Amino acid sequence: MTGGPFRIRRLATADLTPAEIAAILTMLVAAFDDPNEPEEAFSEDDWQHALGGVHVVAEVDGTIVAHASVVERELHAGGRALRTGYVEAVASVPARQGRGYGTAVMTEIGAIIREGFELGALGTGAHHFYERLGWHVWPGPTAVRTESGERRTPVEDGDILVLRTPTTPALDERSTLSCPWRSGDVW
Repeated sequence: MTGGPFRIRRLATADLTPAEIAAILTMLVAAFDDPNEPEEAFSEDDWQHALGGVHVVAEVDGTIVAHASVVERELHAGGRALRTGYVEAVASVPARQGRGYGTAVMTEIGAIIREGFELGALGTGAHHFYERLGWHVWPGPTAVRTESGERRTPVEDGDILVLRTPTTPALDERSTLSCPWRSGDVW
C-alpha cells in the first residue's frame, strides 16, 4: 500500500459521521460510474442495502480510500435457513485502486463474517478479486423469496459468491440458494 499512514476501521452505521457518509457515497458513485453500463451505477437502493451492519473503511492520512459493509441476511440453501453476512458497497477511490486498500477492507470483512455468521455471500462479476480471498462461486441455481413463493434469478447464477465460516453447516451447493426480496437488486 502506498501513501501516508494507513488504518482500517470498523464502524456501525450509526457511528458514521455525515462527513464520512458523504465521502463514502462520493467514492461509491465514482467507482461504479461506467457510461457503457449505466445499469451498474450506484443507486440509493444500493446505499440502503449497505446500511444497518458493520462498515469497514480504509483510510490514508485520515481520508477514506476504500469501503465495504456487511449486513445480516437470511439466505436459504436447499431450504435450510442460514444466518448470512452479506457484503455490500465494496469500492476504492478510483485513483487509488490497485494499491491493496480494497483487499485490506475485504480481509477485515472476511474476519467479521467468520466471527459471527454461518455463511458469507455477495454478488459480483469480479470473481478473481474475491476468490483469492477465499470466496467461491455458488455453483447451484439462485432465487429470490417473495410473498408469492420462490422465483428463480437465473441472471445471477454464477455471480453469487460465498465464504464458508467455522459454523457453516454441510451444504449441497448444487441446491438452490435463495435470498429474501428487497427493492433494487435483490442480490
